Amino acid sequence: MFNAFNRGAPWIAALAATCAMTAHADNGDKAFKPLFNGKNLDGWKHVGPGEFVVENGALKSVGGMGLLYFPGEKLSNAVIRVVYKAPDDNGGGNSGVFIRIPEQPTEPWMPVNKGYEVQIDDSEDDWHRTGVLYSFTKTLAQPKTGEWNTMEITIEDERTVVTVNGTKVTDFKEGSPVPEKKQKYEPDRGKRAPGGYIGLQNHSDKDTVYFKEVSVRKLK
Repeated sequence: MFNAFNRGAPWIAALAATCAMTAHADNGDKAFKPLFNGKNLDGWKHVGPGEFVVENGALKSVGGMGLLYFPGEKLSNAVIRVVYKAPDDNGGGNSGVFIRIPEQPTEPWMPVNKGYEVQIDDSEDDWHRTGVLYSFTKTLAQPKTGEWNTMEITIEDERTVVTVNGTKVTDFKEGSPVPEKKQKYEPDRGKRAPGGYIGLQNHSDKDTVYFKEVSVRKLK
C-alpha cells in the first residue's frame, strides 16, 4: 500500500496543484464586485444630455454629453474593471471612465474639472488616447484592441495606474508635471481627491460605446 501511494503521489500532487490554481483564480475573480447587473440601471444615476440604455446585457451610450455615475460609494484603494467595445468606423468611438469625482455630480462638467477621465478613444493623439488620464498623461503604450477590451484602473492613494488588455498605459502620481490646459473643453488642472465616485461618459450622438462589465475590487 505504501508503494502504491508513492507511485500515485505525482498524480495526486499535480491534481492538488491544479485545484489550488483553479481555486486561486476563482477567488481572484470573485474578489471583483459587479456594479452593473447586466439587466437594468438599478444603483446608477445619470446627469446631463443623452442617456445609457441596456442592450443585450450591456450598457449602451446614447447622445450626450452626459454621465452615468455610481452613487453607492466613493472608491479609493481599489481596482475598477470595465469591459467595453467601441464599434466605430475609425476603430474607436469616444467615451471615458471617470474616477476621483469628489462629490455626486449634478451636471457633467464638474467631473471633468474635478475628477479624472480615463479616456476611451483610439483615434486621438497620445495625450487623448485610450487609457490615458485625458490631456494629463501621455500614453506609455498603444495596446492592441479588439471587439471587447478590458480596462483596469487601479486607484491607490495618490497613484493611478491604467492597463488596457493587460498592457500598462498610464502610471501617474499626484503632483507629477502635466501640460498646461490648452483647450476650453480640457479639464482644469489641480490635485484630485484620493477617492471619489466613478462614472461612464456618453459623449455625443455620434459616439456609441458598450460596457458589459463594470466591477470593483478593494485593495485595503
